[in-house]
Amino acid sequence: MPINRKKLVQGHNPTLNDFDHASPMTLGNGEFAFNADITGLQTFYEEYQDDLPLCTQSQWGWHTTPVSDERYSYTRDDLKLTMYNTYGRQVGYAKQKQFGNEEVYDWLRQNPHRLNLGRVGFAILKQDGSRAKSEDITDIYQQLDLYDGVLYSRFKVEGVPVAVRTCVHPTRDILAVEVHSELIPLRRLWIELRFPYASPDKAASDWNNFEEHSTEVIFEDDGIVQLKRTLDRDEYYVSIRETSDNITEKRGRHLVSVNSKTGNTIKTCIEFSHLEKRSNIPTSRVFIECENYWNNHWEEGGILRLQDSPDPRGKELERRIILSQYLTACQCSGSVPPQETGLTCNSWYGKAHLEMHFWHAAHFHFWNRTQLLERSMQWYIDHLADAKALAASQGYKGARWMKMVGENGIDSPSPIAPLLIWQQPHIIWYLESCYQDHPNSATLKRYAEVMFETAEFMADFAVWDDRNGRYVLGPPCIPAQERHDAATCLNPTYEVEYWVFGLKIACRWKERMGEQPDVKWVNVMEKMAHPLVVNNTYMAQEKCPETFEKVNTDHPSMLCAYGLINSGRIDTAVMDNTLTRVLNEWDFPSMWGWDFGVMAMTATALGRPEVAVDILLKETEKNCYVVSGNNRQMTRKDLPLYLPGNGSLLLAAAMMAAGFEGCGKAAPGFPDDGNWKVEFENIRPFWFDLSK
Repeated sequence: MPINRKKLVQGHNPTLNDFDHASPMTLGNGEFAFNADITGLQTFYEEYQDDLPLCTQSQWGWHTTPVSDERYSYTRDDLKLTMYNTYGRQVGYAKQKQFGNEEVYDWLRQNPHRLNLGRVGFAILKQDGSRAKSEDITDIYQQLDLYDGVLYSRFKVEGVPVAVRTCVHPTRDILAVEVHSELIPLRRLWIELRFPYASPDKAASDWNNFEEHSTEVIFEDDGIVQLKRTLDRDEYYVSIRETSDNITEKRGRHLVSVNSKTGNTIKTCIEFSHLEKRSNIPTSRVFIECENYWNNHWEEGGILRLQDSPDPRGKELERRIILSQYLTACQCSGSVPPQETGLTCNSWYGKAHLEMHFWHAAHFHFWNRTQLLERSMQWYIDHLADAKALAASQGYKGARWMKMVGENGIDSPSPIAPLLIWQQPHIIWYLESCYQDHPNSATLKRYAEVMFETAEFMADFAVWDDRNGRYVLGPPCIPAQERHDAATCLNPTYEVEYWVFGLKIACRWKERMGEQPDVKWVNVMEKMAHPLVVNNTYMAQEKCPETFEKVNTDHPSMLCAYGLINSGRIDTAVMDNTLTRVLNEWDFPSMWGWDFGVMAMTATALGRPEVAVDILLKETEKNCYVVSGNNRQMTRKDLPLYLPGNGSLLLAAAMMAAGFEGCGKAAPGFPDDGNWKVEFENIRPFWFDLSK
C-alpha cells in the first residue's frame, strides 16, 4: 500500500506553545526565506537577535561596504600572499594577514556580505497605549503545516485573539500575510516594515546607522506601494500589495506600516526584488500556489516511514528526516551555493563554503529531487572563469574552485580556507548526479567544460613522486579535518580517494562524448598514492602522528573514503577498524553536524547497521535537532543552526533505506532484528561504487 504522505508529513508539523528562541519557523523557496517568531512575523526581533536572528534573506541580497569615497572595492591583486614551496616553485595563498595589508585582508573577508532585507512584524498596543512585550502574549499556539508550506499562529493580547497565516511564494520572493483580530479596528494592531543598514555580522543588520541608506516611495497606485532601498551602491526594491481596505504609510525614515481602514482583517503581499518590478499577485493566490508547490514536493520526491518500528527511536529519526527535507528545500535549493546557515542569518559574513555545498545539496538526487540540486549548477558555469583565474594565479591548469566565496567569485582570505582541496571533486559528483537523472547529450554538452576544467586542475595539482613511483597531493594542502599543517600535510586519505573517484568520472564523461580520456588524468588516477595505514587503521594523512590522541578532533574525514565513495582501493577490514577506533577514541564534542551522517554511511557500507542507527541519533552537542528541525551546534554561538548537518542526515538516511549498488539487501542501514519497519518510496540507491 502506498505511503499516505500527507498524513506522514503533517504528523511532524513543528508546534510551539511558547517562545523558543532556538526554533523560529522558516518559510522559503530556495531563493528567499523569511524567519518568524511565534506571532508568524518578526514582532519580537530583539529577543532573538543574540541567539538566532530573525532575518529576511535572499540569494541576490548582498551589500558591499565601499573602501572609500574614491574606491569601491579591493581585488585579489591587492592581497599580499603567504608563499609555500611547492616542489621547487613558490605558490601564494591568501592565508594570513601581512603587515601593512591588514585592511585588504579584513575587507575581502567581510565583503560582499549578505544583508537582512527587512524586518516585517506587528505593532501591538495594549489598552494603556504601550507596546506589548513578549510577556503580554498569551495562549500561544503556532504550527507550521509542512505539507502546505503555511505557518499558522494564534495568540491573545489582554484576552483578545489574533490569528495569523503566513507563507512564501514558491517562485517569487513574496511574503504573504493574513491576520484577523478585533485589535485591528481598535488601531491596536498593524504590520510594520523596518529596514536596517547592512552588516557582515550574524544578524546581517545595523539598526543604528540611519545615514548610510535610504528608503523612498517611488510608486503608489493601483493598490501597490513600491519602495526603493539604497545602501551605498547597492539597491533593491520592496513592493507592498494592498487590498481595497488596506492603507500603507511611510511613518519614518526607514519605517512603513500596513493597516486596515475599517475591518478586522489585514491581507497583504510584500515582494522583495533586486529588480524594479511590482507585485500583482493577490494574497489568496500566493497561498494557493504555495500549497500546490509543497503538496507536489512531498508527493513526487522520496519519502521514508519509520514510525511503525518497534524501536522507539524510529519516530524521532523520521521527524528529523522530514524536517530536514523541508528546511533544505527552503534554504539549500537555490541558484547560489548556500551559506552554512542558509537564508536564516549570517555565518562567515553570508558567504558560501563550497566544500559544504555537498552537504547542503547532494542528497537531493537520492531523494528524487535532482532538479533542486541542478538549480545551482549554473553558478559554477558562471564562475568558471573565476576558478580558472584562481588556478592560473597559482601556476596550475584548469579550474580551482574557491572555498569561501561571495557573489564576486573571489576566494576569501583565511588561515585555512585557501588551502583546502576537497571541494574540487564535489562539482564532478553533482554533475554526475545530473547526468544520471537525465542521461543525454544535452547534459554532457552543458556541463562538459566545468567537468573537464575541474579534472584538469586536479590532475595538474597532483605531483609525481619519482622516488616512490606515485602521484601525491600536497604539501601544501589542508584536508577536510582542519587540524593539519598545510606545509607538511601529504596525501590526506579522503582526498586521495576522492581524486581517483573524480577523475574516473571525468574519464567516463570523455568516453560518453566519444572522446579518449586524457592521458594525464588516467595516469594520476591509476598511480595515485594510497592512504597511509598504521596499526591496521587509516590515518588522516601521511605525516599524521601514529596515534589518534593528537588528532582525534574535528572531522574524522578518513571515513569519507568509504562512507561516501568507493574507488575500489580501500581495504574494508582496515576501514572497519578505523570506524571502531573513531567511535571509541574520537572527541565527539569537537565534531560537526555532518560527521554523524558520514559515520552512519560508513557503518552502512561496512554492514554495521546497529552502529549506523546509534551514531545517527547519538546524543552529543552538535547532533541536536530542535523543534523546528534545525541542527544546532550547541557549543557554537556563531552557528545557531547548521544545515550541512541536515543534509548529511538525509544522505545517510537515503543510503540506509535504499542501499547502494551491490549491497544485495533492502534497508541495509537498519538492523534486521525485528525492531525496525522501513518503508520508502522514490529513494535512489547510492551510486558511490566506482570499484569496477
